[in-house]
Amino acid sequence: MKTAVVTGASSGIGLVVARELARDGWRVIAQGRNPARAEAALAEIRAAAPQAQVDMLLADLAVMDNVDQFATKIGALTDRIDLLVNNAGATPSQRIETADGLEQTFAANHLAVFLLTHRLLPLLKAAAPGAQVITTASVAHKFIKDMKWDDLQQVEKFSANDAYTQSKLANILFTREMAKRVEQDGIRVNCMHPGVVQTNFDSNGNLAVKLMYFLGKPFSLTPEKGADTILWLARGGAPVASGQYFAKRKPGELTPAAQSDEGAARLWRISEDLVAKAGQPVG
Repeated sequence: MKTAVVTGASSGIGLVVARELARDGWRVIAQGRNPARAEAALAEIRAAAPQAQVDMLLADLAVMDNVDQFATKIGALTDRIDLLVNNAGATPSQRIETADGLEQTFAANHLAVFLLTHRLLPLLKAAAPGAQVITTASVAHKFIKDMKWDDLQQVEKFSANDAYTQSKLANILFTREMAKRVEQDGIRVNCMHPGVVQTNFDSNGNLAVKLMYFLGKPFSLTPEKGADTILWLARGGAPVASGQYFAKRKPGELTPAAQSDEGAARLWRISEDLVAKAGQPVG
């Protein structure tokens, strides 16, 4: 039986991915942050796949200690991971500093992915060759020229739009760099754009995010359609692809910043330093 870990599984795309993998016979370890939504999601998954083995763990992945504790709990439940879906994300409307002194969007959308994937590498290697990491990125990476290298935490000037778009660019840069580093381990690492999906993702977003979702609602996708590319990859849709960014089951277009090997390596070094300062070294 294959094992999948799915973050952000209490609603939207993550819930659909967890539910459909459970239906496919996967053993699913899901994560949610809100207890009520997580409980409801677990009930929905179990109703859809009564025979499946499913766990729902609570964690606030914006805090690095919580990421580490979440990984430890996963390790107590399984000795291998065939698929890690980094889907959890946030769009705060204002600058919020986490307990680690990090800007919340950058911490939740990028550093959590960086640290969690590192912490689960031994379990991914145990399922290799064939293990996969899939991260939910976004076409929003095109709406920022590059990472805000001189002010990644946006201490000097905060923009909710820049915080979100650079975090999605970071997801792509992480994917490309991680893919290189685990290629010899038989682990494939990809990311994808789900489209504008009908979820509660904009609930904490700024006015621009809320307006985008409101105006785009007539044209937006169901969570089922938004989850399609993740499930396609999980089911072997691109059997040798790694380090790629997909949209609608095809390689998507990337900006020059998203294709920068120098940028990917630079972000990697910065991320190592930041999680180490938060008490969670990965080296």
